[in-house]
Amino acid sequence: MSTRRPDDDRDESADERLDRNWGELLQELRITQTGLQLLSGFLLTLPFTQKFATLRHGQQSLYLSLVVTAVVAVGLNLTPVILHRRLFGRHLKQRVVVVGHVMSQLVIALVALLFTGTAALIFWVVVDLTAAVILSVVLLVVLALLLVVLPEWLAHAPDRTRRT
Repeated sequence: MSTRRPDDDRDESADERLDRNWGELLQELRITQTGLQLLSGFLLTLPFTQKFATLRHGQQSLYLSLVVTAVVAVGLNLTPVILHRRLFGRHLKQRVVVVGHVMSQLVIALVALLFTGTAALIFWVVVDLTAAVILSVVLLVVLALLLVVLPEWLAHAPDRTRRT
């Protein structure tokens, strides 16, 4: 049985739509995984550099917060995959897709914080705390515009590209 939305040209069943949504979600998770792996690897190497011993207490605290954020982000990024593996064959794909969607949103938020915090730490070490704070505010505003405001605007803007 095909369930078609009036605004969708696809002719797919509910199961086919879930399979497509799951596939798209996995693609998005792969993209965030790459960025997380690169940044986490960078963070994990810092304590083994000579400069790390010269960090101030606040800088070390920020660093440790970033490591914890990276670990939580990696865990959240893996959650949809483990849910799929653990619940495979139980006909719970809709739940897995919904939870995976929520997890991916949380991962994106943590990645934004992680990149902002890492840039802030670098600016704090290389320049000073004021530069780090200014950079953090600017980055958070830019990322909020790109990750929150733009999608909401697109969702509510009139579609001028729709075929008639």
